[in-house]
Amino acid sequence: MKHILLCDDDVTILRAAEIKLTRAGYRVTTYPDGQAALEAIQRELPDMIISDCQMPRMGGLELVRKLREDERTRDVPFLLLTGKGFELPIEDLRRDYGVLGVIGKPFSPREVLQIVETTLAASV
Repeated sequence: MKHILLCDDDVTILRAAEIKLTRAGYRVTTYPDGQAALEAIQRELPDMIISDCQMPRMGGLELVRKLREDERTRDVPFLLLTGKGFELPIEDLRRDYGVLGVIGKPFSPREVLQIVETTLAASV
């Protein structure tokens, strides 16, 4: 069973995505900030990471930077979530950090599921 790590300080968003992905057959773990996610990733490598950009302790951009510096986590697929009006230079993020994409909030859990399925199918 593929393991998806979700990281967001908004419990409602975490729960909606968790339910959609769990029902689709994925094992999902959730964390409220990037620091907690980083500690979990060091213990167990997920198949994919979905993280909010802005969170307490450590945001998604800092998390992906740290993961890309480590050979063990360098190639884990990473998707960023961002609040409305918070623009990110997606081409720079793809080039510099291998970020798959950026999804604006509010988002459709179905959209997240489609990206997860496409990404993980391509990595088989």
